[in-house]
Amino acid sequence: MNPAVSGLLSALTYGVGDFLSGVASRRDSPLRVVALTHPLSAAVMLLLAVGLGQPLPSAGDLWWGAGAGAVGLAAVLAFYRALALGPMGAVSVGTGALSALVPVLFGVLGGEVLGWGGWLGALGVLLGTGLLAYSPSERGTGGVPLGLLAGLGFGFFFALLGQATSPGVLWVLGAARLSSSLIAVPLAARLVGLRPRGPALILASAPGDTLGNLFYLLAVQGGGLAVGALLSSLYPAFTTLLAVTVLREGLRGTQWLGVVFALSGAALIAGR
Repeated sequence: MNPAVSGLLSALTYGVGDFLSGVASRRDSPLRVVALTHPLSAAVMLLLAVGLGQPLPSAGDLWWGAGAGAVGLAAVLAFYRALALGPMGAVSVGTGALSALVPVLFGVLGGEVLGWGGWLGALGVLLGTGLLAYSPSERGTGGVPLGLLAGLGFGFFFALLGQATSPGVLWVLGAARLSSSLIAVPLAARLVGLRPRGPALILASAPGDTLGNLFYLLAVQGGGLAVGALLSSLYPAFTTLLAVTVLREGLRGTQWLGVVFALSGAALIAGR
């Protein structure tokens, strides 16, 4: 699959999944949401890896996946809490901007070359998400600071996950989700319990995260860490649009300008 297409599909599925997870986290504890969705994601990835006959990666790649899962757990807990506090659109885009920055720096320092179109696209993506994040809606800034902290965590999650170069991507992703599950499930059972208040929403949110990770890793392996991270970081645009249309969260003029900058940047990156 074309890396640009994989990156954009990652953004779409992440965006939809984050919206549903954010709504679910307004009814259930974020820790419970993670504890119930990550084991499902791990099981799906590992079963698909076996069923499709994917080659088993090296131990090093599996450890990269497991490490990414542990780092990503802290980030996703902070992110879901931030989404629950709202406003969802501003929280999501602030997180997306920082989650893109860390792996892009890793990729460039590792020798990746973006070219003028890629750098211009990167500027558009980061400027667009920045405009969205710093233009609060009527609900105020609520979870934006916590969302920015989550963005740094996601950035390191993406950077660690991008170190895995094996074609057995499903095994790597399964290792990531197994790692986070082994931490989240006992914690949730002890602290908040595992009985959900909104099981349908939690179940519906699980595929977005799973598919988002899969498409992200395919984009990175096909086009590089920087490009995959930048395109995947467009997921806030989809989360924001859903928040506007479904939850009736308002967007100001500068926020719509941010959407335009971010999508234009994605087009430049895709065409490089």
